[in-house]
Amino acid sequence: KDHLSALREKQKHLIKAGRAASGGGWTVDGSLQKGDRLGKDMLKLLIRAFNNECDSCVENVKFNNVESFEKRIEKSFDSLNKIGKVMHTELTEEFKNLKLQELQCAYEYQIVKQREKDELRRQREIQRDTQKAEQEIKAARQALEKERKHFASAIAALDRRIGTMEDEGARQELVAQKQSLCEKVTGLDTQEKELDYREQNAKAGFVYIVSNLGAFGENVYK
Repeated sequence: KDHLSALREKQKHLIKAGRAASGGGWTVDGSLQKGDRLGKDMLKLLIRAFNNECDSCVENVKFNNVESFEKRIEKSFDSLNKIGKVMHTELTEEFKNLKLQELQCAYEYQIVKQREKDELRRQREIQRDTQKAEQEIKAARQALEKERKHFASAIAALDRRIGTMEDEGARQELVAQKQSLCEKVTGLDTQEKELDYREQNAKAGFVYIVSNLGAFGENVYK
């Protein structure tokens, strides 16, 4: 913003110093004074028209359209100088270059704004993903806890039956069922550790490495 302000001050200085446009030397009705007045009016018109065109470009430049506006400024500069040629008046290259610098500065400012928007969007996406992961982990923990209670209840019931079972064959069958349930509980422990890891590494993702001989060539990876 400071750079833009400085460039605009330079433009004002050029206009006041008579270096934004040049020309004159006409006589009107044999009067050099009238000719000078007409020449000055023509210079003002050229500057005003060029300013309006450039201001429109600067106000509307975005992070992805600067080249078209550069061409527009160049075209306006050439067109106005063709009009002024009849009266030997023209805009100066120095003035045009300041306008192009102003456009470039405004363009760079738009790039910064776009980067900030992209970063904010990225942060919001991360926040949404994190919240989604937290909700998924919470739901998974609740499901695990429910299964733990179910298995604990089932194991306790089997323990009671095993303690009162007199038939050895039936007793061994109940012991096998209990062992199977205990193994499932161990599986729940593994799942809980995985949930702990996910919770501690909520922002972790995947890195995909791609190679394509036809597109990238040999030993080139994306």
